[in-house]
Amino acid sequence: MPIIFPKTDDIPEPFRLDIPIRQECYLIDGELRRWRGALQEVLSPVRVRSGESSAPLKIGEAPLLSPEASLEALEAAKRAYANGRGVWPAMPVTERIACLRRFVAAMEQRRAEIVRLLMLEIGKPRREADAEFDRARSYIHDTVEALKELDRASSRFQIQQGIIGQIRRAPLGVVLCMGPYNFPLYETFSTLVPALVMGNTVVLKPPRFGILLFQPLLEAFRDSFPAGVVNTVYGDGEVVVPPLLASGDVDVLAFIGTSRVADRLRAAHPRPHRLRCVLGLDAKNPAVILPDADLDLAAAECLKGSLTFNGQRCTALKILFVHRSVAEPFLQRLSRGIGRLRRGMPWEVGVTITPLPEPEKPAYLQGLVRDAEGLGARVVNPGGGERAESFFTPALLYPVTPAMRVYHEEQFGPVVPVVPYDDIREVVDYVVSSDYGQQASIFGQDPDLIARVMDALVNQVCRININSQCQRSPDTFPFNGRKNSAEGTQSVVDALRVFSIRTVVAARETDANRQIITTIVEERKSHFLSTDYIL
Repeated sequence: MPIIFPKTDDIPEPFRLDIPIRQECYLIDGELRRWRGALQEVLSPVRVRSGESSAPLKIGEAPLLSPEASLEALEAAKRAYANGRGVWPAMPVTERIACLRRFVAAMEQRRAEIVRLLMLEIGKPRREADAEFDRARSYIHDTVEALKELDRASSRFQIQQGIIGQIRRAPLGVVLCMGPYNFPLYETFSTLVPALVMGNTVVLKPPRFGILLFQPLLEAFRDSFPAGVVNTVYGDGEVVVPPLLASGDVDVLAFIGTSRVADRLRAAHPRPHRLRCVLGLDAKNPAVILPDADLDLAAAECLKGSLTFNGQRCTALKILFVHRSVAEPFLQRLSRGIGRLRRGMPWEVGVTITPLPEPEKPAYLQGLVRDAEGLGARVVNPGGGERAESFFTPALLYPVTPAMRVYHEEQFGPVVPVVPYDDIREVVDYVVSSDYGQQASIFGQDPDLIARVMDALVNQVCRININSQCQRSPDTFPFNGRKNSAEGTQSVVDALRVFSIRTVVAARETDANRQIITTIVEERKSHFLSTDYIL
């Protein structure tokens, strides 16, 4: 594989770190506290050459907190929430929104640093790193607009069966937010932002890869929100996270990762019925190419769906079912498309295939390919499955069968398994028996056949995409999953609901109660019982 890693001086100046970032501070109770203990080395998937050898580029260091330090962060969040009577949960919605807008303005000032770190820490191509920043910012804006609409709808009183009532949404308490490495900014913000704006306090644990990109935001968090509303925890997740759950003081777990880890975290909580979970987990999204599919369109969408950001997306197409009658022409188109994908460093224009951030991933992917080859599959595209350090050339595998690991396992990388089928019931049976249930894509032109397949799958997954790849966007659409793929629904509106609970103030419709309610509202004696709303 002719991949040439750069020398340090070959990295363009805007994307180069002249001095590794030594992050010694973490945010706790409104203070950037210096960590005096051990630091973890943060390495890039980009390697740098020196002579005939190469080594991972050192980006910097970050704190390796102790369990005791992580519990201090949790205590700060508890104090700030103060059983719902703290400054933040009691703050009017307009003021919370103002805090969030201050944060966005401060975040915008650090855009170049954050985008650069997305590229260097996780190997995200520049255009996709820029897009992730923009999407995170847009998500905040859309959340604010959705909250305004929710607040307007909640400002009215209802009278039912002689009872006067006002129904509003109240916060849940302390939220532990843990985002994924593949979209460390946007996906983390997709839980952090709604949790905050609904009045919860937060302990934020950055992902294993994508750690340092939160460093430019620590001051923004500190200066934009009251003390203790946002607190950060760094270090080995197996060391610092279980004590947080075991304390019983986490009210909401917002976690995006694997179901295996989510199960362990939930089990650590001593009162699991009091722990609300918002989980984005595993997926094995299938594409179904019907006999009459537009093969050019199907191949183009499956190419993007399988290999955008090296296939490291929960919504990626991870297994393709193609009718045997069109398998060869489909494979030819897909193989040609893979051959046109440019490999290179994240800062290079037009690259799609970049170094993988997980050091163990290339060997794992190679194991999947060898397993499939040993059981009768072939690598269709020239050079597929070759590796060079942190690079892995996409491998198009055919014909994949149930005996192969890649048929069942979520590869989360640039391996594209293609399964021939003769009867659509084979595909339906696969989806029904799968442990996953996020999305599926159907490619075809016959409305009757598409409708039949759609109806067979719609109660197994949560989104059917017709003639397009699987995806999360737009953020106003629900994003969820069945089985082991998710718990809770996320969208701009749904996330506001999932991080809050409907709470009612009610009274019998008597003259005395009317007068009490009127006085409270007109004289603004309560932050909760109110007819004020945001235009």
